[in-house]
Amino acid sequence: MLRIEHLTKRFGEKRAVDDLTLHLRKGEICGFIGHNGAGKTTTIRACCGILGFDSGEIYIDGKSIKTDPIACKRELAYIPDNPDLYEFMSGIKYLNFIADIYGVSQNDRQERIHQYADEFELTGDLAQPVSAYSHGMKQKLAVISALIHSPRLIIMDEPFVGLDPKASHKLKMIMRELCDRGGAIFFSTHILEVAEKLCDQVAIIRNGRLIKSGSMEEVKGDESLESVFLELEGE
Repeated sequence: MLRIEHLTKRFGEKRAVDDLTLHLRKGEICGFIGHNGAGKTTTIRACCGILGFDSGEIYIDGKSIKTDPIACKRELAYIPDNPDLYEFMSGIKYLNFIADIYGVSQNDRQERIHQYADEFELTGDLAQPVSAYSHGMKQKLAVISALIHSPRLIIMDEPFVGLDPKASHKLKMIMRELCDRGGAIFFSTHILEVAEKLCDQVAIIRNGRLIKSGSMEEVKGDESLESVFLELEGE
């Protein structure tokens, strides 16, 4: 579903991402782990077609993000760590705006908005302007807007930051359900306990280079993910 091949991205003399190769199959949740500045967000933005890159290739379900970005973006949804929403809109107008972009039918959008807004306890706030939302409410709205076109791949940057425990639990359930239907999820997180329990695959990046990846069992063995990460960081 997601194939990153020899991705390299420079900012001046600095290689933010250095020859990174990573594959994510349908049905898998992959946690992307690394310290601040390791290259996680740069990689994620490149995968979404937001940020260009110097060399390598990224494929979404076999399509190139370089040569066929629109087709790729139809298949995916992106949830940033700090949702940048149109604050002059109400919550419901924002969701309908996103649904319009993706060509979601009236029946489908109404059903999905009703379902997800209820699940994230946001229904009563959809008439309010986004500018009146707390950070957690904005995060919930961003999650709902990402789900509204039923993406096959969801790419997320620190998705649990700002969510209350109930919303975090609901998001984890939705992530698993999407993968059980043949989708895939690639997300960064600093919450290693969540990654260890939730992810099928894990990839650890340091200074722009992928230093370890594989199934959760292959990467951590009999240790905790936190222990393995700290050992790798200390090498």
